[in-house]
Amino acid sequence: MDRKPLEGIRILDLSRLLPGPYCTLLLADLGAEVIKIEDLAGGDYIRAWPPFVGGRSAYFLALNAGKKSFAVNLKPARGREVFLKLAATASVIMEGFRPGTAERLGIGYEAVRAVNPGLVYCSISGYGQDGPMRDRAGHDLNYIARSGILGLTGEEGRPPAIPPVQIADLSSAMYAAIAILAALRESDRSGRGRYLDIGMMDSAMAWLVMTAAEFAAGERGVRGRLPLTGKYPCYNVYRTKDGSELTLAALETKFWSEFCRLAGRPDLVDRQFSDDPGTAAEVRTLFAGRTREEWAGLAASGDFCCESVLPFEDALQDPHVRHRGLVRAARAGEGPPIELSNPLRRLDAEEAGTPPEYGEHTRPLLRELGYAEGEIEDLEKSGIIPGRS
Repeated sequence: MDRKPLEGIRILDLSRLLPGPYCTLLLADLGAEVIKIEDLAGGDYIRAWPPFVGGRSAYFLALNAGKKSFAVNLKPARGREVFLKLAATASVIMEGFRPGTAERLGIGYEAVRAVNPGLVYCSISGYGQDGPMRDRAGHDLNYIARSGILGLTGEEGRPPAIPPVQIADLSSAMYAAIAILAALRESDRSGRGRYLDIGMMDSAMAWLVMTAAEFAAGERGVRGRLPLTGKYPCYNVYRTKDGSELTLAALETKFWSEFCRLAGRPDLVDRQFSDDPGTAAEVRTLFAGRTREEWAGLAASGDFCCESVLPFEDALQDPHVRHRGLVRAARAGEGPPIELSNPLRRLDAEEAGTPPEYGEHTRPLLRELGYAEGEIEDLEKSGIIPGRS
């Protein structure tokens, strides 16, 4: 089998929960060796979060396939020494502490660069490494609230709807992955590393590109009434005769015209971008006159961007999803019962490895670094690494 693009790249991942681990999961899928650096208090917090599968957190299993776990106490000087020896062998460090924490621990960018000048060091934090909010605590819901996303999400006249996808967390993970790949390319050419500052709120705001364009053009719509959130009849969600929901996304004139023709309402063609409530009511009535299956038949006979709103369990079984390999087969006792692939992973790629047990790879990696068995036992007795379970 061909080598994966990032084989030979070692990443030390000090981050927890979702943003950093999702970023390094993407890079692991591309062949990188990802080593989770976990503290002696149990490691990544998400290990303890329900729901559980076979006694292990489903979230942890989903985010950590194929990674290694190295448990070490970074507060004593000997712990920092161990970490810096490992950092000298790495290409990338990912950390998700509050700004300044890595420096206080003695493992910030400058300390690491002293032992590995070509290393790429990526920090993901809520509000970035500078600015008036850099020290403020937060989570995804806070970041999308402050960025303006949440205030535009949901229906007009109702409270904001919390998205089921963590927008700030996952967008920052994606931006971090892109930045790391670019910095690795630069390091290959120059031999110099780079420090990357990725803010979760920054990343969420960057995804408002279309909304910002609307705002710049004078659009001052409200929740549920922006051009792409329900203002126009050509782009909305409609309920059918049997109570199902369908999405119509006929933004191009050719698709809207086809919809109007097949629905028997050619008189609506010139009202594609009407914000008249009367037009919206007419289209709602139109959809309510047929069942989901009847609309599916119309959509199959034409071409106007119409799809059912599927429950998640139905989406997992969708024939196209299965064909594209987006739901990977579960491996008994080794991972979550539902394992989603990502678009970067080749369909013929081997399955990812087992998510690591806490501290599972500590001793093998110490031996790789040249520590003798007596030294490893001394590190355990000194509280630098965990005892054997």
